[in-house]
Amino acid sequence: MLRIFGKKYPFRKLILFFGEGLFLFLSLSLITFLKEPYALWDNPLTWFRLTFIVIVCLLCLYYFDLYTFRKGYSYFEMSTRLFQALGSASIFLGFTYFLFPALMPGRGIFLIELITFIFFSSIWRYFYIWILKRDIGSKPAIIVGQGDAIKRLLVELEENSDCGYRICGIIYPQKVDSNLEQYGNLKIYYGFEDILGKAIELQAEEIIVAMDEKRGILPIDELLRCKMQGLPIKDGETFIEEITGKLAIDSINPSWLIFKEGFRKSQSTFIGKRITGIFFSLIGLIFSLPITLVTVLAIKLESKGPIFFRQTRVGKDGRKFEVIKFRSMRTDAEKDGAKWASADDDRVTRVGRIIRKLRIDEIPQMWNVLKGDMNFVGPRPERPEFVKDLAKKIRYYDQRHCVQPGITGWAQINYPYGASIEDAKRKLEYDLYYIKHMSVLLDLYIILKTVKTILFREGSR
Repeated sequence: MLRIFGKKYPFRKLILFFGEGLFLFLSLSLITFLKEPYALWDNPLTWFRLTFIVIVCLLCLYYFDLYTFRKGYSYFEMSTRLFQALGSASIFLGFTYFLFPALMPGRGIFLIELITFIFFSSIWRYFYIWILKRDIGSKPAIIVGQGDAIKRLLVELEENSDCGYRICGIIYPQKVDSNLEQYGNLKIYYGFEDILGKAIELQAEEIIVAMDEKRGILPIDELLRCKMQGLPIKDGETFIEEITGKLAIDSINPSWLIFKEGFRKSQSTFIGKRITGIFFSLIGLIFSLPITLVTVLAIKLESKGPIFFRQTRVGKDGRKFEVIKFRSMRTDAEKDGAKWASADDDRVTRVGRIIRKLRIDEIPQMWNVLKGDMNFVGPRPERPEFVKDLAKKIRYYDQRHCVQPGITGWAQINYPYGASIEDAKRKLEYDLYYIKHMSVLLDLYIILKTVKTILFREGSR
């Protein structure tokens, strides 16, 4: 398994990515050699051109979600996205060639290269889906536990079908009445005797302990025996964290948070985040200037009132500050008091609906980053009225205020739009994961993924 930012990925995903890049590079090189035999050796720019095409194509494949395989992912969906991605790559490369003619390949070469890559990439991906549907390369594991913890774990596994694990059996402490047919052909055992023998019988390579309550039930001697025989053992909360990129706050207790690795906040990390935030905010404000001018004009033409909307939010260590956004609602939107915004909120103006959908209303928050109230990446800042209520109803909610809030964040790129207490709870699971694994590299990844989220209108606000 490959671990990136605390989350585990099966090696087959790495093979898929680099294998596809290799297929593309070899096909480009072969076509170039057949059409212009001496170009590879006589013109050093040829190698740069080939590498540039590979990078552009792989980025387009990533942005069209072609490295994420969900349950029910079909050959048709994959083929559609593949053509869309490579079509976008062709348009971008065509524009690049217009600006930099020296990078342009010989007559007819790029079209042949593109057709060749579509052929090889399709075969490569069909083969990968064939492997995925048969769980080839997945790590077999058994669950030892009881109660709803097992159901939660199986649900997460079903939603993350390409996580690289395959559950081959469940061991309960005693006979249970719950309906297990929905879990397929899993081998079910009752009784914690000889857990090692059962694991060997199923050829399990890992044991996952998932229990609502461990005191007085946990088979310590049996699990110790498995551990001494070299069989890895993991608690269900850590397992969910590694395959989903979130902390299961319904299951974890304070001691789990205290004794687990992570939550390091070195001065170098804060300085790196600050520099990154300032850099992307300045770049964002400069490049978004034309959009800003059009937005200002549109807001003024549609309705009377201020262009900007200022609202008190809760920042690091509970300090309050004023967040700045383009006004997207009527001026009397909160005449009856504060309330959650919704996806189809009737308080939103026509211009507001557009700028919210395109995330344009968030642009002025870059000034908050420059002022030091926020960072570019972090948990989204919430209103004091909501924070007070959420802190009472959701465990660990106040812990999200130990870092600066952000314009975008791990929760925004992983959780769909929602505005309720349950949504706040689910987002907190991602926020705590981000705080646990916080780093400058993770921030850069989130910014890259945010662009994808905006382009395809995914995630939340």
